[in-house]
Order: sequence, then C-alpha cells, then structure tokens
Amino acid sequence: MSNIRVLIVDDHPMVADGIRAILETYDDIEVVETLCNGQEVVDRVGVLDPDVILMDLNMPLLGGLSATEIVLEQDPTRRILILSMHDAPEYVSTAMRHGARGYILKDVPTDEIYTAILTVMKGETYLCTGATVALTPDGGQDVLTAREQTILLQLAQGKSNKAVAHKLDISVHTVETHRKNIKRKLGINSTAGLTRYALEHGVLQGTGAEF
Repeated sequence: MSNIRVLIVDDHPMVADGIRAILETYDDIEVVETLCNGQEVVDRVGVLDPDVILMDLNMPLLGGLSATEIVLEQDPTRRILILSMHDAPEYVSTAMRHGARGYILKDVPTDEIYTAILTVMKGETYLCTGATVALTPDGGQDVLTAREQTILLQLAQGKSNKAVAHKLDISVHTVETHRKNIKRKLGINSTAGLTRYALEHGVLQGTGAEF
C-alpha cells in the first residue's frame, strides 16, 4: 500500500516544520509540502495531489475556511483536517460546515495527529477531545457557509447560474449544486424567496470580497 501523502498548511514555519518532523517519523506518511497560506493551497493542490491536507485557520491572503471551501469545490473528495489553536465551539462547527473532515487542536499528543489522518483516510470524521461539539446550530437549521452566502448574494442580484459561474470562476454545475444546497438549508423553493431572504437577513449588504 502506498504512503499517505500529506500537505501541511500553516503560516508559522516553526509549527509547520515541527508537524512535518513528527509525521515523517511514520513509515506510511509522506509530507509532500508545507505551505504558508490558503491561496498557495488553492494554486498548488492539483499539482501536489495530497491525500490529506492539514489546514490552519488564520492565515494571510486566504484563510483556512475559505481555502477549504474552494478546494472542495474543485474536488469534493479532498480530505481536509483543520489543525488549529482555537477550541471554541463556533470555530469547530463552522469548519465542519465548510466541509472539513475533522478538527484537531495544535496541542494534541503527537500520535493523535497521526490517528486523525488514518481516520479521515478511511472516510470517517475525526474530532479531538477538545473539539467535540454539536455540528449543527440550535434549531436544527444548517447555517450558510461564507461561500454559499457569496453565491446567494449573486443570485439575489438577479444573476443567472452562468453569470455567477463566470463571476466566481467556477463551473455552472458547482453554482447549481450550491443553489440546491442553499434552498435545502433555508427551506426556500424559489428565486424570489432567496431574494427576500437575502434582503431580510442583510446578505445584500455584504460583498463577496472574502473570496
């Protein structure tokens, strides 16, 4: 069986190098690269082709949440593990809503990072003890991710799926998928309903500048 290819993304070189040194002690792990921001991940993930991405949250140029969402738009099969110092429930739940396969804190024992990688490689979710929280907000309604809010903003302005795809440099199919997910999460069946929701919740006051 081939080695598990791991990409480490953290804007602190000492942290990234430390994690790399730890993981390289395992015979079945190959660290393909260490990157320092989310934009580098988006630009290079296709070439590096990792099995698992260890992603920090707070980074310059493009943060871990936005990078996670964009990478998964390009390839939904990517396995992303958030590796963060933040243990607040809102950080964990938001990361999981963005598509992360797991969440581990930077102060976990060495072998737990390895265990988390093996777990997501099996298609399962991994949350370290300090990150165990409910993954849906109170009331059971899913909250829109930042990317979905960006899509909603475009749709609420009357743009077609094709126009949104061109604006955000993604495929029409990806826009259609987001549109279906937005309608499902909000329980809305019409474009007029989406526009009304956007007005009532201030989405039209925002921008897509995060991306």
